[in-house]
Amino acid sequence: MFKILIIEDDTKMREIILENIRRWGFDGYGITDFDNAFKDFINYDPHLVLLDINLPSYDGFYWCGKIREVSKVPIIFISSRSTNMDIIMAINMGGDDFIQKPFSLDVLMAKINALLRRTYDYISSEVNVIEHNDVILNLKDSTVSYKNTKSELTKNEFKILYMLMKDKGIIVSRDSIMRGLWEDENFVDDNTLTVNINRLRKKLEDLGLESFIQTKKGQGYVIL
Repeated sequence: MFKILIIEDDTKMREIILENIRRWGFDGYGITDFDNAFKDFINYDPHLVLLDINLPSYDGFYWCGKIREVSKVPIIFISSRSTNMDIIMAINMGGDDFIQKPFSLDVLMAKINALLRRTYDYISSEVNVIEHNDVILNLKDSTVSYKNTKSELTKNEFKILYMLMKDKGIIVSRDSIMRGLWEDENFVDDNTLTVNINRLRKKLEDLGLESFIQTKKGQGYVIL
């Protein structure tokens, strides 16, 4: 089932669109906390986004830019703003289509269906990030970011953090991590793992993330 995310602050319009989307057999989710739109996007992992321009806190152009940092998911702008500059800006920021308010729900659904067909014949919209408690691990460029600060990770640091964040809340043993780092006959011994863990922790602390990785003595490591 295709999932459609609606970033629209007009409650009545949001509910009308949601109702129509569900009538067509799609799953829909409307954002209500506009300070955390990007976090909701990552958690919901939609196949398509409907995005208004005029929004509280940050506008639709900002959120489009944030989404395009991590995903190729199709985005349709829906807005009462319809100057040539608005449309050009929407497309240049990474939008795939633009529909002016007020619009026909039939036209909106036709655009949604057409864009879904075109998109999922050719590309994957997989979100290339893992997020936990506002910490974002980017799987494309091996960086970790927190509150607008970013740090580059080495290959081993990235793999360690990926394993721990993917299994957050679960203790991951040192042996499991070492097996995950054993690649291309490059064996990682116990001391090397300790060095990598310590370096990773230092980078996380520099981002303001003290105790993000917790040690469970005799068991391994965990992110809660």
